[in-house]
Amino acid sequence: MTRIEGRIVRGIAGFYYVATEHGIVECRARGKFRKDNITPLVGDIVEIQMINDSEGYILNILPRKNELTRPPVANVDQAIIVFAIVRPELNRVLLDKMIVLAESNDIEPVICINKVDLKEDRKTFDLVTIYQKIGYKAVATSTVTKEGIEELKSYLKDKVSFFAGPSGVGKSSLINSIQSNIKLKTGEVSEKLLRGRHTTRSVELLSLDFGGYVLDTPGFTALTLDIAKEDLRYYFKEFLELQKGCKFSSCLHVNEPDCNVIKAVEEGLIDKNRYLSYLSLLKELKEKEKRRY
Repeated sequence: MTRIEGRIVRGIAGFYYVATEHGIVECRARGKFRKDNITPLVGDIVEIQMINDSEGYILNILPRKNELTRPPVANVDQAIIVFAIVRPELNRVLLDKMIVLAESNDIEPVICINKVDLKEDRKTFDLVTIYQKIGYKAVATSTVTKEGIEELKSYLKDKVSFFAGPSGVGKSSLINSIQSNIKLKTGEVSEKLLRGRHTTRSVELLSLDFGGYVLDTPGFTALTLDIAKEDLRYYFKEFLELQKGCKFSSCLHVNEPDCNVIKAVEEGLIDKNRYLSYLSLLKELKEKEKRRY
């Protein structure tokens, strides 16, 4: 019997649907996974043994580069962090928090400022430029004018991505603009995957025509930062080189003397709102630490 590798794109009711070079293969997991208390996840790269042309069973799960709990998915490459410029108003602290969440889970963030047709002023594009200068991928988009859609598609190509962001920012509209048939309705089943066999809603990786996958469920449904307060400074890229020049190696860039980061903020070398986001998130982590003890 043939052994091949593939990626789990859907798992439901004990069945795992694995995308391989031969197409979708319906698999069961071997008993050893249950015995070892290991659950295969959507996104897992697995080794399977074929039983016939369309069925097999999972032999091994290859090492995961990352794993999320909510939603339960593994081996995600990037988070498309979507915020609208208006309706709802953009919350910079939440945006920066989601960037930290992505990076702390070893997921590359891509910042997408949507609905730019509603507010075509300089501030929108200055915001995109701020994040680009820091070193992030950032794009301004509109599903009305189609601005930025091709650029966004270039970031999605050959990657496993999910869209995250507040309600009402246009995530679904963006996904539909990228590929009109990509979103399944609740209860609708992809013939390619399931042949109508199981209809319960589940996490699924949806294939992009131009290469790559998009997760069909929102990312970061849990917005809790799970890092030490001392580590937050390492998730603000613009601090990394500057903080080497701080007087104290343990400097948290709040009110310490001879802080190189504070000096850079005062001189306009670091965006003030990014620094205010840092202070807000640092306060959140300190309060969380207090509650723990």
